[in-house]
Amino acid sequence: MDQLKRQAAARALEEVRDGMQLGLGTGSTAKHFVELLGERVAAGLKVIGVPTSEATRADAERCGVPLTTLDEIDHLDITVDGADEIDPDLNLIKGGGGALLREKIVAAASDRMIVIADDSKWVPALGKFPLPVEVIPFGLGATRRAIEKAFAACGVSGQMAVRKAKGGDKDGHVFVTDGGHWIVDAQLGRIVDPPALAKALSAIPGVVEHGLFIGLASSAVLAGGEGIRVIERRKPKGDHE
Repeated sequence: MDQLKRQAAARALEEVRDGMQLGLGTGSTAKHFVELLGERVAAGLKVIGVPTSEATRADAERCGVPLTTLDEIDHLDITVDGADEIDPDLNLIKGGGGALLREKIVAAASDRMIVIADDSKWVPALGKFPLPVEVIPFGLGATRRAIEKAFAACGVSGQMAVRKAKGGDKDGHVFVTDGGHWIVDAQLGRIVDPPALAKALSAIPGVVEHGLFIGLASSAVLAGGEGIRVIERRKPKGDHE
């Protein structure tokens, strides 16, 4: 599986040109991309990156990839990131690693988003992977009730649980995002209308962001036993949630 992820990362790297400004994703597949990018930088490639998490920042610095911020540059040419699920419209569930807010900010600031994954992430419909919803801790009860209403209005339902930190089940420590927020994971099974649910969740005051990436991915690079598949988005990038 790790080899497949590295193959997808290597294929995405072929899209990178000298002088590009890149969004650097978070997670095991994106980590391969950062490592391979570091090798190219060492060989003379001139690029600059914006990391989507403190973990990716540390990886990029270790690999010698120059970094900047979205305060210092006005756009990104390409963001390369992984996904927890990818559907045939190239809508995504992301946020299994907890970096969804920064990932979405960076993806939305990019001309193109290339999603890299092994082909187990390709699904006929989103929802089997728990949907992460990043929330403000204040007023969580009210926010959860509003999320349940949004689910019902969009024809889905399922168990919700506040994400615990690794090893936190025993001592009750809640997972805290880089932005200082909490994450509620929702087991929805199948999301009938991802764009509608994305819009409904975004309208809730206590929701900071959610893991539905609608209309952001330009292409997906999927590595499997039979090689690499590249799927291009049918509609132009935009109309994202």
